[in-house]
Amino acid sequence: MFSRVPHADTEMPVRSIPSGGLPTAQPRYVVWEITLLCNLKCSHCGSRAGAPRNDELTTAECIALIGELARAGTKEIVLIGGEAYLRPDWLVLVEEITRNGIVCGLQTGARALTEAKIEAAARAGLKTVGVSIDGPAATHDRLRGIKGSHGQAVAAIRNARKHGLMATANSQVNRLTLGGLRDIFDTIIDAGASAWQIQLTVPMGNAADAPSMLLQPFDLAALMPELFALFEEGLDRGLQLMPGNNIGYFGPYEAAWRSTSGRFEYYGGCQAGRAGLGIEADGAIKGCPSLPTAAYVGGNIRDRSFTDIWNDSAELRFMRDLDESRGRRWGFCAKCYYGPMCRAGCSWTTHVLSGRPGNNPFCHYRVLRLAERGWREVIVQRTRPSGRQPFDHGCFDIMIEDAHGGRYGQEVYASDEFQDLAPDAAARLDQLLLCESCKHFFYQGEPECPHCHAGADATNSADDQVRVVQRVMQHHNEIEQILRRIAAPA
Repeated sequence: MFSRVPHADTEMPVRSIPSGGLPTAQPRYVVWEITLLCNLKCSHCGSRAGAPRNDELTTAECIALIGELARAGTKEIVLIGGEAYLRPDWLVLVEEITRNGIVCGLQTGARALTEAKIEAAARAGLKTVGVSIDGPAATHDRLRGIKGSHGQAVAAIRNARKHGLMATANSQVNRLTLGGLRDIFDTIIDAGASAWQIQLTVPMGNAADAPSMLLQPFDLAALMPELFALFEEGLDRGLQLMPGNNIGYFGPYEAAWRSTSGRFEYYGGCQAGRAGLGIEADGAIKGCPSLPTAAYVGGNIRDRSFTDIWNDSAELRFMRDLDESRGRRWGFCAKCYYGPMCRAGCSWTTHVLSGRPGNNPFCHYRVLRLAERGWREVIVQRTRPSGRQPFDHGCFDIMIEDAHGGRYGQEVYASDEFQDLAPDAAARLDQLLLCESCKHFFYQGEPECPHCHAGADATNSADDQVRVVQRVMQHHNEIEQILRRIAAPA
């Protein structure tokens, strides 16, 4: 039996994409680095934050850009750094974002985000605070480079809730944090967080200087079931675990934890320049805040209007053209069944690994498919970053190991053995259906599920995925009610 959950009669979360996709690219969700000044010393910081950038945007320039974003259809702006609250005019920017009808959030390490600062931000119109928590206290403080930073981060979650803000947490998973996920989970629930976003540490900036910190692709085989167990438990305890852009992809849990709109959802490809946008503190515009500067900045607002940069820059359009994104895929992703939809996953992750996008070994579906054949992939650093610049990276080789210890390069995927390519028709967000027998997605119009060969008349009355999605939606409805209460006039 093939089915999808019907639309709920509730307002979709700000970041959700309509079921038919966006008719045109729109910068719905913007992450804005308003300063690179930082009071932490994080060993996994991709932007190497610390000192401010040269010639960061003035208050007037920021206000003008906020107006352009509002006219372009932006629904949410999250302020980051460095540490955004270290910029003296940050509350002015919060007020202006709110005045333009855009939801304003803050992402922070919270070392010196005092209760007074949080209270002032709430008065200015801030709606959400996301706090980075990277393990138990000792692990967190080691990664963040400041003793006591864990306690300050947890206190920020409590204070955000105290002053009526939605409080969330985010964590990076690497070899240092891998054993502490349960501790983070219990800690942030106790502090009052309503959502928890997980992403993998990738080799950019400071993290590229410490490759031993990184997970190997095959680690996902154990990590994903652990995360999904926490996801299900979280729904019962008022916390939603949300996989970040470089977690997951079409494994057995995809239909449940991607769902935010009342229908079965799945990873719809990198949203850089499609629905997402990143802004650097000096006015540089790119499709995603994490993408390397040199290869992905489409222009600077001091030189061109935002509209021109958004509409015309090749660096922001690279994920909009389906034919172009298909041509960028290589290695396993070139022949993967989900390649036309997934588009090789997170472009940030793939680019900083191999120096170009299009081949993503950190994919749950891929890890499981290779394991079926007794194979696994490892990443081996070939070159280190050339300098100490924000968003710099080296390059890794993606090697394939077989059960006998043999090691091969990506040319193995040229073999017909790995021909797993989907029909060319896969272009829209509504073209995948869920097989209730094996819980994998398949392309609409196929006579049977290619994964388990169940036909269209297969049935499974005890559909756990449906129940999980319904629980997710109940949680989202509660969050939407909180946001409406926050936004209501006094």
